[in-house]
Amino acid sequence: MLSSSDLSDLQDLVCIGFGPASLAIAIALQETNLPSRPKVTFLERQPQFAWHAGMQLPGAKMQISFLKDLATPRNPQSKFTFLSYLYDQNRLNTFINLGTFLPSRKEYEDYLRWIAGHFEQQGMVSYGQDVLEVAPGGVSPSGKATYFRITARDLKTSKVTTRIARNVVIAVGGKPMLPTEFPQKHQAVVHSSTYSTQVHLALEDPTKEYHIAVIGSGQSAAEIFNDLPSRYPNAKVTMIIKNSALRPSDDSPFVNEIFDPDRVDALYQQPEEIRTRAIASDRATNYSVVRLNLIEQLYERMYAQRLDNPDPASFKVRILNNRQVVQTQTGVGSGDQILLQMKKVVKDSKGFSENEELMVDAVFVATGYVRNAHEDILAKSRGLLRPGQTKFSVRRDYKIDFDQNKVSENAGIWLQGCNEKTHGVRPLSH
Repeated sequence: MLSSSDLSDLQDLVCIGFGPASLAIAIALQETNLPSRPKVTFLERQPQFAWHAGMQLPGAKMQISFLKDLATPRNPQSKFTFLSYLYDQNRLNTFINLGTFLPSRKEYEDYLRWIAGHFEQQGMVSYGQDVLEVAPGGVSPSGKATYFRITARDLKTSKVTTRIARNVVIAVGGKPMLPTEFPQKHQAVVHSSTYSTQVHLALEDPTKEYHIAVIGSGQSAAEIFNDLPSRYPNAKVTMIIKNSALRPSDDSPFVNEIFDPDRVDALYQQPEEIRTRAIASDRATNYSVVRLNLIEQLYERMYAQRLDNPDPASFKVRILNNRQVVQTQTGVGSGDQILLQMKKVVKDSKGFSENEELMVDAVFVATGYVRNAHEDILAKSRGLLRPGQTKFSVRRDYKIDFDQNKVSENAGIWLQGCNEKTHGVRPLSH
């Protein structure tokens, strides 16, 4: 049980992560008529608000309509809609004149930062906080956990503090996934999540005749592939993809309905086997696909090379399809290059798969994210799971399905951004 001295410190809610999901929660709480204002704290690992900082590229646009902002679908009259932001910034009419539903990624990040500022001013956000664990706290007379202890380290001072809250939301986003075939800590091997902030560290001389590799066949890989020639005009850039070709994302009207909130109910209630098949069929909206206009832009650039010189050896940009990097070797060539060893995914008519090698100065890897950070954070909360349960399964409302005999009804932990297997494919966040 909480002592009287602890009662004043007890939060109603602590949100771990202060990205779009937590911003939407903050807005909803502020706009909900509650008897009293809840005590809420947001903990963010970054030193200040930032959204997809590594992929803020010149000319990059959103892939979803601005109407799917953090407030409009729930409350079109909210003061936190994208249109309200434009009005506040005195840009509403000029944006209307653009005639687009897709703002620049730079502008959308500014919109999110504008929202974050509202809650920063209220003292609800603590930046530079690396959450180490969430563990059960007080115990009721019936033996149930009544709150949780959230332990975090301040990345600036290294001071470790513990907060207590009845409810916790974990919305930390994904961890960059770097395949084991690549060195995990190498300055010239850069994940797409840090591309724009690390590219000049990996390749310092913009005039040099580098050879650069881009790994991946999704939107981020294509944007990097499109961006590199403008940064390094004398370089050769090779994109390596497992697929036979870059494929367009499907954002047609009927397909986009899979993201409607009311579609989750039916999907969640399906048997796991049926749900898995449905989610697999929906992945073309989100994974290993590129917006059609960018595909066409890349194709035009590659076609223009053939006008100048038909010899493929002279091409500055090229795509190697049906290939997979199986091994890398560093410190080769001039001493600081990287050797990529590849195999062809598609075998020839005799059943053989050729092996190839490519020497490069840097590799930009756009291989997605792993969304399992909550498992480490919740290691000390595993004892609250039901007997025989090994995973942190969530209910329809995203609340972890703990053993009801171990957790009070008014306490719980919610997961955001890692529930695709039960709630369906997430809409593109950028």
